[in-house]
Amino acid sequence: MPALQLAQDAEADALLSRDPLALLVGMLLDQQIPMEKAFRGPAALLERLGHLDAARIAEHDPEAFCAVMATPPAVHRFPGSMASRVQALCRALVENYDGSAETVWKDVPDGLELLRRLEGLPGFGRQKAQIFLALLGKQLGVQPPGWREAAGAYGEDGALRSIADVTSPQTLQSVRAYKQSVKAAAKAAKDQG
Repeated sequence: MPALQLAQDAEADALLSRDPLALLVGMLLDQQIPMEKAFRGPAALLERLGHLDAARIAEHDPEAFCAVMATPPAVHRFPGSMASRVQALCRALVENYDGSAETVWKDVPDGLELLRRLEGLPGFGRQKAQIFLALLGKQLGVQPPGWREAAGAYGEDGALRSIADVTSPQTLQSVRAYKQSVKAAAKAAKDQG
């Protein structure tokens, strides 16, 4: 079992390392909050719910689930919309993958099919799907033929572009610096345009 260091918290990272649903939910939450906070979210949900079961989360009363997400400290800065997304993701897993997150990538024939499956999940656009595909390939050994190509630039060996490349506090800082440089370049281009 790999020892992920995405949350930079031993307990949360142990959960991510052993529970595919936790990892998928962490990736879903990785939006408009620090990466490590997003990947601590599944541990907070486990603590508050007493389980991380896709079917039970999918069936949970939406208002009550939103309250679980919003209880201080909130799991995400947008607890309402993210609660809806987590439940939609869990419903899709129940409907299409027997409630098993790992089934999304287990025994997949090639990288393009894996990318297609990930893009088919609620809350996963192309970029998020490519980043998660790169994370699976680089850190979990899920490497169907063509996985690097399907992951695009995120699949490049030695890249420090995304959560897929976070393996230590140092690499987290390198990825954060890369993201900030991309944002600064985009802002500068916009200001000149």
